[in-house]
Amino acid sequence: MPTLAAYLQLLPAGFHGAPYQSTEAFVHYVVEGSGSTAIRAADGAMCSIDWSRGDLFVIPGWLAHHHIAGEDAVLFNFSDAAAQQNLGLWRERRP
Repeated sequence: MPTLAAYLQLLPAGFHGAPYQSTEAFVHYVVEGSGSTAIRAADGAMCSIDWSRGDLFVIPGWLAHHHIAGEDAVLFNFSDAAAQQNLGLWRERRP
């Protein structure tokens, strides 16, 4: 679709992703497995979201985050990246 981007992510057991930051807002649905997502707020404070199969969580735009898988996990996510790219507004950073 011209306004939404959709992805399926396989995170193997023990996965620890690098921090990622972009203007898009992510909606994640946990298809299987479990893990956590660490999020750094604009003021530098850290929080963690623990998730498992059937959970749904959101990461607002421009907050640095990374996923950690406790077991093999599959995340389905969609975002507004496509709309932002079409409007020339999308940007990313790897802090």
